[in-house]
Amino acid sequence: MNIFGSFFISLLAFIIVLGILIFVHEFGHFITAKAFGIRVLKFSLGFGNKLAGWRWGETEYLLSAFPLGGYVKMYGEEAGGEEIPEKDRAYSFSHRPAWQRFLVVFAGPFFNLAFAVLLFFGLFVLVGIPAGEPVENGLIGAVMPDTPAERAGIRAGDTIVAINGQPITSWKQIGEQAQNSEGKTLVLDVRRGEEQLQFRVTPELQPERDLLGEEVGPKRYMLGITIGWKESYEKASVGQCAVAALQYTWRLTYLNAKVLVKMAQGRVSASNMGGPIRIAEFAGERMRAGLKKFLDFMGILSVGLGVLNLLPVPVLDGGHLAFLSFEMLRGKPASERVMDIGQKIGIALLVALMLFVFYNDIAHLIKRWIAS
Repeated sequence: MNIFGSFFISLLAFIIVLGILIFVHEFGHFITAKAFGIRVLKFSLGFGNKLAGWRWGETEYLLSAFPLGGYVKMYGEEAGGEEIPEKDRAYSFSHRPAWQRFLVVFAGPFFNLAFAVLLFFGLFVLVGIPAGEPVENGLIGAVMPDTPAERAGIRAGDTIVAINGQPITSWKQIGEQAQNSEGKTLVLDVRRGEEQLQFRVTPELQPERDLLGEEVGPKRYMLGITIGWKESYEKASVGQCAVAALQYTWRLTYLNAKVLVKMAQGRVSASNMGGPIRIAEFAGERMRAGLKKFLDFMGILSVGLGVLNLLPVPVLDGGHLAFLSFEMLRGKPASERVMDIGQKIGIALLVALMLFVFYNDIAHLIKRWIAS
């Protein structure tokens, strides 16, 4: 496939994934607000200038120019109590009890997590519960960032068939060859689909790391790759599929939260964080790999979006939840000055995060172009 075809598929996959996940998130806010009788003025996919829209009842539904997000605007959300007429206060967000406002805000991330459970449940019912096992040959499961293998251009899914002319029949041989190289360049013969490729890779002395990038063992010469797994699925009852979907979503939620905590502690590098470009790249790869892979990726991303939005950062849902929790404990809301300062800090952090992930995406692309 040429570069233009690949770009189109990645863009299409990105629009589909992000559009669905943003809709699910905002629909959570919308439907919960409606359930409490709060008037919803706008439901928008995207931010900024209006591209298209229509009005249905009291709500205006919009498609806006900047696609990386969305919003639900509720009546009385930003107004002070004196600005809302007495007759309309029953429909005002700011005049509802704190616990109701908490549930309206929490519904966005919750719907993302629930949507992931639904996706995984559907996949497990249709194809079975994953029961993969490690392969015996040189199939690569993942390529770690900023490692000799990544810099050389090796990709996940490639199969190492020979090193320095010696055929590879087991994963153990790859580790032994890298360790015994003592840092000298190895010539890897690799099979990628129908292609036969050759790479020159120089193992580096690195500590053993776990999936989160933390050191778990002594330094040794490594290529920066992990073992591949053979796909297999076990048919199960509807009940077993439901339990498996809940367990899988919980593990992903815990892993996402753990990564964010360790990044904040400086124990895991933030250089692996990806933004829109990386998401589009992954989405395109999964779409080309088939519907099963694409839906699995959408579920994983939905969990990530839900967890990210629960961070206690003003502007994000988690920041609003923190203020509302404070209000419920204290019996009255935080002062407007405190909330205003919090909003400004939140916006600054969000802009800094967006710039950082864009930088990571561009740096990743440059490394790929250099390697190719």
